[in-house]
Amino acid sequence: MDIELLVNITSRAWAMPILSSLHSGIAGRQAPLLAATGASRTAFAQSMDHLIELGLIERNPGHGHPLRPEFRLTQLGGAAAAIANRIHGVSAEEDRPLLRRSWTLPVLTSLHTPSHFSGIKRNLPTITDRALSQSLKSMEARNWVCRCVDGAARPPKSIYSAVNKGGLISQVTAPEINFP
Repeated sequence: MDIELLVNITSRAWAMPILSSLHSGIAGRQAPLLAATGASRTAFAQSMDHLIELGLIERNPGHGHPLRPEFRLTQLGGAAAAIANRIHGVSAEEDRPLLRRSWTLPVLTSLHTPSHFSGIKRNLPTITDRALSQSLKSMEARNWVCRCVDGAARPPKSIYSAVNKGGLISQVTAPEINFP
């Protein structure tokens, strides 16, 4: 899987929880998935449409009712769902709101090795400076990212590292992602 696909998946808050639920064996119908994820109906429907558009899930032919379809993972969706399930396995309930933010997972994934701001941005070409800065600050507040200043460099530069829970999540995702 490439980093661009991860960015696209995480652009919908409930996409990763849905993929994780499908991977763990939750039935591919609306009611069980809603119960498993805790998403609202509207957000759930938008995330499902998004996952279908990305080619990660599809309607299960011959199953379900036209008004209550059943869904299944595609081959590409199976790989993404396995990553989502591993992330779910190393995170706690209180971590989930931060994980549902658009840039948290892509930024953590790019921090598989300590990086400067510009290095993270190079790995995530579509992220804005503001979004990257806000994402790093919110993860710093949760103690998922550590910011150290490289005083030897002129001008001094910040180096960001994934630590604690952020480090675990980075270790789970980074080996599966191809960077540009």
